[in-house]
Amino acid sequence: MTMGKKWSKMRPWRKRALFTNGCTESAMSVIDIPGISAEMLELILEYAYTRDVHVNEANVQELLPAADQFNINGIVKECCKFLRRHLSPENVIGIREFSKSYFCPGLEKACYDFIITKFPDVMAGAPNEELQLLSVEDFENILADDYLNAKDEEFVFEGLVHWVNSDFPARVEYVPRLFQKVRVGLLNPDYFMSKVKTHELIRDNDACKQRVVDAVKFFYDLELSNQSLTDFSHPLAIPRIPYEVLFAVGGWSDRSPTPVVETYDTRADRWVDVEPRDSHPSRAYHGIACLNQKLYVIGGFDSVEYFNSVRCFDPAKLCWSEVAPMNCRRCYVSVTVQGGHIFAMGGFDGQVRTNAAERYNPNNNQWSLIRHMTAQRSDASATALGGRVYICGGFNGQECLQSAEYYDSAVNEWISIANMRSRRSGIGVIAYRHYVYAVGGFNGANRLNTAERYDPGSNQWTMIPNMYNPRSNFGIEVIDDMLFAVGGFNGYTTICHVECYDERTNEWYDATDMSLYRSALSCGVMRGLPNREYFSIKKFSKSPPETTKKGEKPHVPTRTQSVTTHEAMTTDD
Repeated sequence: MTMGKKWSKMRPWRKRALFTNGCTESAMSVIDIPGISAEMLELILEYAYTRDVHVNEANVQELLPAADQFNINGIVKECCKFLRRHLSPENVIGIREFSKSYFCPGLEKACYDFIITKFPDVMAGAPNEELQLLSVEDFENILADDYLNAKDEEFVFEGLVHWVNSDFPARVEYVPRLFQKVRVGLLNPDYFMSKVKTHELIRDNDACKQRVVDAVKFFYDLELSNQSLTDFSHPLAIPRIPYEVLFAVGGWSDRSPTPVVETYDTRADRWVDVEPRDSHPSRAYHGIACLNQKLYVIGGFDSVEYFNSVRCFDPAKLCWSEVAPMNCRRCYVSVTVQGGHIFAMGGFDGQVRTNAAERYNPNNNQWSLIRHMTAQRSDASATALGGRVYICGGFNGQECLQSAEYYDSAVNEWISIANMRSRRSGIGVIAYRHYVYAVGGFNGANRLNTAERYDPGSNQWTMIPNMYNPRSNFGIEVIDDMLFAVGGFNGYTTICHVECYDERTNEWYDATDMSLYRSALSCGVMRGLPNREYFSIKKFSKSPPETTKKGEKPHVPTRTQSVTTHEAMTTDD
């Protein structure tokens, strides 16, 4: 939907004056109203009687200006709602300009937020006629925004090039001004030298040379120090604020459960300690669910009690609360979200491994039992894909499992799927790029660094490259379109190591370690938090400590952590 058309408008004072006594039109039986068609007037009159209007793609561009002309705010709001629902990378710039023309600040903000959140998609998808509507002032503000959501700063530079080329050569004069907003210190040095420094828009522009020199010196100094970036106050390398925030909650550390909550800042590759911690007992072997901008901590174990309780963290208000308990006590529980509900499956209640499952409705704060699984499973893991809830592996009290199944809510049935290639207890399961991934775990003899993925279309499991670290009872999530494995137990000790898998390259990469060694933790991802800066390194006045470079093999830590009695004895580590 391209919003390039111009519409005539009538100012509010003219609308009132038209029918005021003394005007020529007040005595006329037929009045010619400029700038509005008979079809639009009919819709407006219908709305006046019924308070209902049918907005669609064919009429919205004409209906909103007509409603604005007559100051019919109800129709204007309906048009704005319709346009907000139909925003896309191809039309968002035009709709934003349209909203500014008719003073629709809510729609304008929604468009700006869409551009900021989906910047690479917008720059790649917007046709030239849309990009030409984006002024240099607006584009400069977008590039400068701390909240600009680009996985890599490369997307920001490429967006600059695309914007300039959409109206070349008229926009070349703005290159130095916009290049100042690209945080060149965040670029990959090889990319900078091969793609930025030599690009014709930069190479041939004298006004860009000083920034290029500063960047080369910055990368040279960084290479000489043989360290990763630690000075996040450097003007060339101030990280942007991540749109997605990865939470790592609780777990087993130093012979006891820990209340520690850390968040991972993907833009800075750093972990941030989060306050306040829950004042209720710490827990391990629990599940995490993120739903409606709330984080739920479900079930678990505190070394004495097996919980059926559920704690809820509101990151916007930074407060903890209690919600309805589950019907069953569940340690080693498998948790996922599907269809606006939280599912909790299997686990250990202190006496038996269970095949019972239930789901939570946040609207009425109630848990309801659903059909039992086909197998008893504790220490399994679950995810949702294509409307189904998948659960894989686990421990039934006698053996580690390699079976898997999914729940079909339409018929309230569990259906078995092909077995995994390995037995896996303490497994991590996650949906990623149309597949179900089963990672790590314990096969009854060893902790595993192997991983495999399930294709629902073929009902087959396929191996993927091994992780660097064997691990069981770790956190697993997808953030920035990469699969992250966090912490866990390697058979000898709890670990703080973090690594991530990129399906596009089919490789694992090392990420920065957590600050705390822990296993039996759980992870969740929150998106678009209004206060997400609080969960990033931006809240610090000074930089966090130095860590390893992303992409390197993990270093051997100097810290040590002894194996706890609980971890050494259980098969559900």
